[in-house]
Amino acid sequence: MRNARQETILRLVHTHKIGTQRELQEILEQYNFCVTQATLSRDIRNLQLIKKADDNGNYYYQEKEESIALPDLMAFNINGIDSAGNIVVVKCNTGTAQAVCTGIDGFDYPEIVGTLAGDDTIFVLMKNAAQAKKFAEDMIVKLQNR
Repeated sequence: MRNARQETILRLVHTHKIGTQRELQEILEQYNFCVTQATLSRDIRNLQLIKKADDNGNYYYQEKEESIALPDLMAFNINGIDSAGNIVVVKCNTGTAQAVCTGIDGFDYPEIVGTLAGDDTIFVLMKNAAQAKKFAEDMIVKLQNR
């Protein structure tokens, strides 16, 4: 239950500007996760979430920025990367695509339109073919630098 809850929290902070633990707690309840403030506090600490200000000075939770290297989870589970048109295809170990996709969703690539993960394959939709090619090349370099 903890892993599923924490994966949901990561998805939520990627898709929403959540400013308080109370807001996060209310949204989690919509996903059938009833947690205490203490549990939520531990999850935030374990996930290393930080608060960042937007352009208006409002603070919201986000993941701590990763270094240029890929996190181990991603590096050990990606088997191949290629692009076709404006789509990047990421092949993963069986059963790991959704976790790897969560990592990709956390990247600061405004050119990413969206992602879709199956069991062992991720589609990353880019705005155009040149951006898809560049993203695939960047990912390959990051994998080689592991």
